[in-house]
Amino acid sequence: MKCTHIALAILAASAGCAALWAQRTGDFGFGNDDSPSNLKAEFYWSRLAYSTNIASNFGGYGRGWRSWSRDYPKADRQFLIAMHRLTRIDGRPTEQVVTLDSDEIFNYPWIYAVQVETWTFSDTEAKRLREYLLKGGFLMVDDFHGTEDWENFMNGMRLVLPDAEVEDLESSDEIFHTLYDIDDKMQIPGEQYVWTGRTYEKDGYQPKWRAIRDRKGRIIVAICHNMHLGDAWEWADDPNYPETFASMAFRVGLDYILYGMTH
Repeated sequence: MKCTHIALAILAASAGCAALWAQRTGDFGFGNDDSPSNLKAEFYWSRLAYSTNIASNFGGYGRGWRSWSRDYPKADRQFLIAMHRLTRIDGRPTEQVVTLDSDEIFNYPWIYAVQVETWTFSDTEAKRLREYLLKGGFLMVDDFHGTEDWENFMNGMRLVLPDAEVEDLESSDEIFHTLYDIDDKMQIPGEQYVWTGRTYEKDGYQPKWRAIRDRKGRIIVAICHNMHLGDAWEWADDPNYPETFASMAFRVGLDYILYGMTH
């Protein structure tokens, strides 16, 4: 399936209008029983709110400005608009936040986490996330950069999956060929590219497309290191942010969702 640049540009423009309206009105989908947040669907966009002792300077709206909420909710909402336009997935039109405080996470097949260099887990939280992944859940992590961030991410990941082996994904891997054929990938930068011209942050000069698999070979953790897909989704409606990066970020995210839902 192919998607032209023009189609993505139109998508980004209308998505930006919807997200801007949500920010101005404060309607992020947490309403009464008739609100979109209560609609039944086969897919729920779920963002992981994890434990951390480090406050971020780049939080989301109304969520305590924690590192897990960076780009929230605009990035999530714009991605959902893209998904509804470009696929037939029956997805709820609003995003949601999930935690590891209860078994509710087992109701959702796919979760997204950002700035995972700041995460940490209690024994109970680590056990619950481990069970979630080994029972068929899928986790996508994004927006962390460089050597130190990687080590901090892995410190948390080892609490969840002590024996986890991380591999670099080849372009031929099935996960890049579920909806779109993504053979040639690039480093997807955050909004800082607009004023710096740099695609990298810290010492994260090269994009790392990585994964952790279960014993059957299924990818259970998709790792976007030295990249910031969430920013590409969030700023896809900004004429100063290159469309090439936004298009790639949407395609990757959709491929990951289709993989997670079908494997």
